Amino acid sequence: MKIGLDIMGGDFAPKATVLGAIEAYKALSEGQQLVLIGDKEQAVSILQENNVSPDHFEFVHTTEVIGMGEHPTKAIVQKPDSSISVGFKLLKEGSIAAFSSAGNSGAMLVGALFSVKAIPGVLRPAMTTIIPKLKGGLGILIDVGANADCKPEFLVQFGVLGSLFAQHVYNVQNPRVALMNIGEEEEKGNILSQATYPLMKESNLINFTGNVEGRDMFGDLADVIVCDGFTGNIILKLAESFYVVTLKKGLKDEFFDRFNYEQYGGSPILGVNAPVVVGHGISSPEAIKNMVLLSKNMVESALVDKIKLAFQ
Repeated sequence: MKIGLDIMGGDFAPKATVLGAIEAYKALSEGQQLVLIGDKEQAVSILQENNVSPDHFEFVHTTEVIGMGEHPTKAIVQKPDSSISVGFKLLKEGSIAAFSSAGNSGAMLVGALFSVKAIPGVLRPAMTTIIPKLKGGLGILIDVGANADCKPEFLVQFGVLGSLFAQHVYNVQNPRVALMNIGEEEEKGNILSQATYPLMKESNLINFTGNVEGRDMFGDLADVIVCDGFTGNIILKLAESFYVVTLKKGLKDEFFDRFNYEQYGGSPILGVNAPVVVGHGISSPEAIKNMVLLSKNMVESALVDKIKLAFQ
């Protein structure tokens, strides 16, 4: 198994990404290899500075980088030798089994759709994040930014994607799927929520348990919480701030420690024909390592094949 990593993506690349690759290498099993995509000279220099042999990795040298502020579609087209563009080329060709980057998230989404494309039947791929539960364990929030404007059918499919992800990557059996809303009652919410509820209720592909409210996020009423990407991204950014606030206030609490993004590595793009994971722009080496390991777990679980089967 070859796992592709964009070493030029992220605010602290390539140093943070290469250091993360070193830690990921230590956790990989025999037969699993990291392919570092980016400036080979810089990567080798960082490896040697840390007394790590470059022979542990495969390199694909690139000469361009897509910046965090660049227009995603234009950058993908105009920078064919960027680390992200080359990574998706390798993924499409089957030279790597998964691809991850902490670079431009828009370019990662566009690159995935242009190269490996959406799984037939999937209307809109979606991105997920982990939500820690107060009594232990975790939940999945989907979508967290790929689709700011949604139709009811999209949200139903997000429920299916999130359910399969929870089941096959995190071993949550028969995941409970809920719809984020402003009230528990079936008739509550905006037009989108009201139209989505009956469709989710009728679906035989998910274990739908009804609406949840924002105050239920960290409880145990659901394993997968569905919302449009605009709402989900606001929730995600707010949740990430909890950990930062506890650090600034000098508070030490196990529950809030689990809001540290480094533990989860990144957000998978579910619904495309290969495992793709997008990391946080400020990713540290620990976050990069966990992003790589999440990519590996997605390959080992054959998640993409299971999604294809569900959408046949």
